[in-house]
Amino acid sequence: MSEPTAPQSPWQTATIARILRRTPRVVSFFLQPLQPFAYRAGQHIDVKLTAPDGYEARRSYSIASAPEAGEQVEVAIERLDDGEVSPFFHDVAAVGDEIEVRGPLGGHFVWPEGDQGPILLVGGGSGVVPLASMARHRAALSSKVPVVLVYSARTWDEVVFRDELIELDRRGDGFSLALALTREGARRPADHSRRIDLAMVAQSIAYFPSPPGVAFVCGSNAFVTAASQAMIDAGVPARIIRTERYGV
Repeated sequence: MSEPTAPQSPWQTATIARILRRTPRVVSFFLQPLQPFAYRAGQHIDVKLTAPDGYEARRSYSIASAPEAGEQVEVAIERLDDGEVSPFFHDVAAVGDEIEVRGPLGGHFVWPEGDQGPILLVGGGSGVVPLASMARHRAALSSKVPVVLVYSARTWDEVVFRDELIELDRRGDGFSLALALTREGARRPADHSRRIDLAMVAQSIAYFPSPPGVAFVCGSNAFVTAASQAMIDAGVPARIIRTERYGV
């Protein structure tokens, strides 16, 4: 996410406790806030970097960890070669470094409270991050609410949280994963070798015992627009679709 949201909590210091590479272009940073905070699956934090000359750069990053994961907050940051903030995290940031953060932020794109029926998750690229938080949260709760995650990535090696998501799918507890690889062939029977489209969404919805009660879509502007339209064409009411768009 490229634009920070309006202030909803004070800035504080967080220490980078651990760094874990997820894909060639995505790295997870586990942040230990000075003042730990509770959050909901799907929320995000703002990050602020300040240069020696006083110049500030701020970005918003979705939280990848589940609320039950403990005090550390995981953010998975994709490297943008022309970005101001992501190159710092990928090339400079190290365990023990301190950064300024603010959060949690966001109240619309969050895992619903109560029983809202089957849930459809659709993500593109690093847009899977808040959806992964939701999937982790569901697992932590031992929830049985039916969930399908349709996740588009260019290649198998660029699927963020790939092994973990596949393991959640293998549990057979109502969580299903369908990967849409746009630049190479599918490797699993449930996966596809094309962009997300009407037929793919319709097939995913067919897994549900009843129509979805809520749907979440996260990714680039173009991805969210196309995926949302495919969902509407497949019969998903626009009123239940919640979107989050990532800019450059």
